[in-house]
Amino acid sequence: MKHYPPLSYVRLGALVALLALLSGCAERAPAPPPATGPTVRFAYQDRVADAASIIAVERGFFRDEGLDVKPFVFSSGPACSETLLSGGADIGTMGDTTAVIAVARSPVTIIASHGGGEHRHRIVVAANSAIRSPGDLIGRRLAVKKGTSTYGGLLAWAGAVDLDLTRVKVTEMRPEDMGDALISGAVDAIVASEPTPSIVEERGGRELATLGGLGNTYPILLVGRSEFLASEPDTATAFLRAMRRAAQFIRDHPDQAADIIAAKSGLSSEVAARAMAHHYYTLQLDENTRASLDEIAAFLLAQAMLDEAPDFSQRIDDTFLGAANDS
Repeated sequence: MKHYPPLSYVRLGALVALLALLSGCAERAPAPPPATGPTVRFAYQDRVADAASIIAVERGFFRDEGLDVKPFVFSSGPACSETLLSGGADIGTMGDTTAVIAVARSPVTIIASHGGGEHRHRIVVAANSAIRSPGDLIGRRLAVKKGTSTYGGLLAWAGAVDLDLTRVKVTEMRPEDMGDALISGAVDAIVASEPTPSIVEERGGRELATLGGLGNTYPILLVGRSEFLASEPDTATAFLRAMRRAAQFIRDHPDQAADIIAAKSGLSSEVAARAMAHHYYTLQLDENTRASLDEIAAFLLAQAMLDEAPDFSQRIDDTFLGAANDS
């Protein structure tokens, strides 16, 4: 038997290590380079209504525009609004009710809508519940997150169906707690935006009604600090280009988009896809969006939730969207 000197074992080991290293390098895709451009602090939601925001971050669309986006992820529009208004974010996403209240009270500006859906807010009861009509909610416990677009929609829906909410036991609750509360019988009904209704339906819930049919598309808005927008117009335009690309990705690849949302939210792909089907994903500031904002502002004023309606001629700026669409 031939005996190898110790040095040969060393060389053989080095060769094996080198081959393993080269093999590993071949299997790994190089990490994308970090963005070195302008920084944008972005507050958005981990909900399907904000799918375009999630996709833009996860697919690197902001980085492709040369932006260094610092994400702050929340579970509700009011939390995003609070971060924006406190100066902790430059741009934030929120539903129409939260956005209207924000622009009425603070120096922030609506620059686009990136999604919405007339039927994205739904009322769900237990499958075996005796509640079959709006009037059956009288005396029952109804959970809702106040201050949200859902809450504004609930108030408008109740008026449309002649339901006196003072006779309903309206309970403040986080959407993530609603499923357990309904299934356990702690509440009799929940009203929330997607994906909460779809999640609860999968656990044994049944739709009682949607908050649609009221002429409101319940848009999700991109709202920026006015000072930031004035000083960084090119950055705001590049930001909207990335969001436009994300919305297009969702429309072109709905199944892949649902998988991404599922992975980030903890939903199953099936529930994510079902919840997303209640939405549209388009970057716009069209007449329907503006009409929805006018309607919710008038309603909030009538409900004494606003001292005065915001001047949308000063609080909506579509120049950044126009520039993004032209580039």
